Amino acid sequence: MEDIKAAIFDFDGTLVDSMYVWSKVDQDFLSKRGIEVTDEYTDKMRSMFFETAAAYTKETYGLNESVEEIMNEWLEMAHDEYAANVRVKEGAADYIRSLREKGIRIGMATSNNPYLLMPCLENNGLSLCFDVICYTSEVGVNKSNPDIYLYTAGKLGVKPEECVVFEDIIEGLKSSSSVGMKTVAVYDPSNDDYKDEIIKTADRYISSYLDMKETGS
Repeated sequence: MEDIKAAIFDFDGTLVDSMYVWSKVDQDFLSKRGIEVTDEYTDKMRSMFFETAAAYTKETYGLNESVEEIMNEWLEMAHDEYAANVRVKEGAADYIRSLREKGIRIGMATSNNPYLLMPCLENNGLSLCFDVICYTSEVGVNKSNPDIYLYTAGKLGVKPEECVVFEDIIEGLKSSSSVGMKTVAVYDPSNDDYKDEIIKTADRYISSYLDMKETGS
């Protein structure tokens, strides 16, 4: 893409195949309390940042645990899986390295937590590939709002229109596009219900990062 100086990547579902972890965490966490996971709950949780998701869960189900206790339980449930088993999507690592070789600055905008993210990046050989890593908790709003993308662009020292955002969720694609950023939608099976809308929203849709390599983008 012409005039692009920076690429901003989401983490879960975009860069790594990790959504199965959160499906299991949701299932195990709620079933332990005799609560069924509903489609409405899963949908609401999609774009929330960590603390908001914990607060939503506490309020929705009237849990006795504090928000901090809920977050800590989730983190411990997910940590070993992220550190040892979550893998980067096919072709993603090579593609990011190719962008760096071209002088493109690389950022990450994620709703995840550094306790899970950093060991996963290290295990996949990507810990030194990002110029900045930014979290939605830093801006206080979820990805339905473009703040996290604008914040990451600012940290990278580039204008919004000089960025391309790689995302798997429709909320992130819409909000980043709304501030003039180019968007590439990355396929993840967790978003199959939104596939048609995602394809219409994004500037480009890829099923694999190998698609980017084939076109020399």
